[in-house]
Amino acid sequence: MKTKFYEKCDETELLEAAQILKDGGLVAIPTETVYGLAANAYNGDAVSRVFEAKGRPTDNPMIVHISSIEEIYPLVTDFPEKAKALADAFWPGPLTMILPKSDLVPRQVAPKLETVAVRMPSHPVAKRIIELAGVPLAAPSANSSGSPSPTTAQHVLHDLDGKINAVVDGGECDVGIESTVITLATDPPRLLRPGGITVEQLESVLGHIDVDPAVISELAEGVAPASPGMKYKHYSPRAEVYIVEGSLESFRFLIDSEAAEGDMALCFNGEEASVGIPSLPFGDVDDLEAQAHLLFAELRRFDDLGAKRVFVRAPSSEGVGLGVYNRLLRAAAFKILTPPVIYGLTGQTGAGKSTVAKELERKGYLIVDGDVAAREVVRKGSPVLTELAEVFGSDILDADGELIRAALAKKAFANETERQKLNAITHPAVTRWSIDFIRKNLTDSHKGVVIDAAAIFDSDIRFYCTEMIVVTAPESERLERILKRDGITHEAAMLRIKAQKDEQYYKERADILVRNYAPYNLADELDSL
Repeated sequence: MKTKFYEKCDETELLEAAQILKDGGLVAIPTETVYGLAANAYNGDAVSRVFEAKGRPTDNPMIVHISSIEEIYPLVTDFPEKAKALADAFWPGPLTMILPKSDLVPRQVAPKLETVAVRMPSHPVAKRIIELAGVPLAAPSANSSGSPSPTTAQHVLHDLDGKINAVVDGGECDVGIESTVITLATDPPRLLRPGGITVEQLESVLGHIDVDPAVISELAEGVAPASPGMKYKHYSPRAEVYIVEGSLESFRFLIDSEAAEGDMALCFNGEEASVGIPSLPFGDVDDLEAQAHLLFAELRRFDDLGAKRVFVRAPSSEGVGLGVYNRLLRAAAFKILTPPVIYGLTGQTGAGKSTVAKELERKGYLIVDGDVAAREVVRKGSPVLTELAEVFGSDILDADGELIRAALAKKAFANETERQKLNAITHPAVTRWSIDFIRKNLTDSHKGVVIDAAAIFDSDIRFYCTEMIVVTAPESERLERILKRDGITHEAAMLRIKAQKDEQYYKERADILVRNYAPYNLADELDSL
């Protein structure tokens, strides 16, 4: 069939679209949430054709759309006061209510259910088409079943061109995710699908409501879905989708340790450059409405880009974010990755960070020793050592090709420019070694990871650390420890102390401050870890 495309949205076009619906045809219409594939809700055969066009499972119920409150009464056997209060507060708008259905509702609309889902869209084009058709419209999202819902007419054509009678182009959808669904057939009312109307908004009208476990987990085996979006894998591009919980630092670690060719990321605005693989943003980290608006369009773009896997920064599950998180769970088929908590551990010389590292190891953390990493990357014959010799001269190597550390230090620390050359060669290698070490050695028995590195604030490894632990001690205490530990002169020890940045520098960059000196008890200082 040839799919007609209406883009003027004038009265003539809308009358023609309405006539197609009255005649039993299928028309994709814009709503404020997503585009819906509409059919006459009273025509069971037309509703069946919606399932066929989308490839939709036949036990997945549909939402019936109305244009005025009067149109709900023939559809339901009861329109209770709580439902009327919700309608007064949120209709027209992105809220669907589930109520006991009347005999006028065909079985195809709500298979195996004694209820019907109803909503009144606020999009003026949708409202006018329903008015002109003179019948309520059953309309799931106008996409191929399982793929991201369409938020533009072009998305609809991509999926359904040639399978439906017409598409009405009403512009880009405002909300971007499907409506909130709440059932009034239970006491208390129960949220079945989160969306643009939040739990908090619903409770401001109804008081306490329950949240169905299927909002954030898989529907129990054998349970019929009471609402669209509860049972099946939905909203997914062709690529495999993985939700990554945790901080940006955790996200970077997961990608740098797991990503392969063809992998891409969905992250928040401003994070693209730091992620390390091709990335698309979907709003600011705290702009939940923008995330909802952009989510499906960006998921579709990954297909255009040929992504094989997509790693997604998990959004907040508060407010509208719960709707975004719910859609991502379905898109990912509940594949959730939780990278390890990674702490950076540092402090001035003599503060006792090695002592702290041992205590944290005893508490169950995997320790990554930065000194060991630095030695490993410059082993004889390593690419790093070869590059160092090219930049700083072959005289930094002995006759056996081993690194002469004193010779390198003399050249590399001659000035800031030379030091930066050294860091540009060694830091990426140390970071790579550390990531590989964590991958090979981290087990489920570990509480997390601690990277023990004196110069961590100058290293790329800091970008993987969720929090920084700084160990402090008074200068006199540090001096005494250095003298005892290294057997050097007082003058030499003071030169080491003065060569480092002052204590304030470290404290300003600390998330956790550990006081490793009397009268403080180290176990108490580390109690929260």
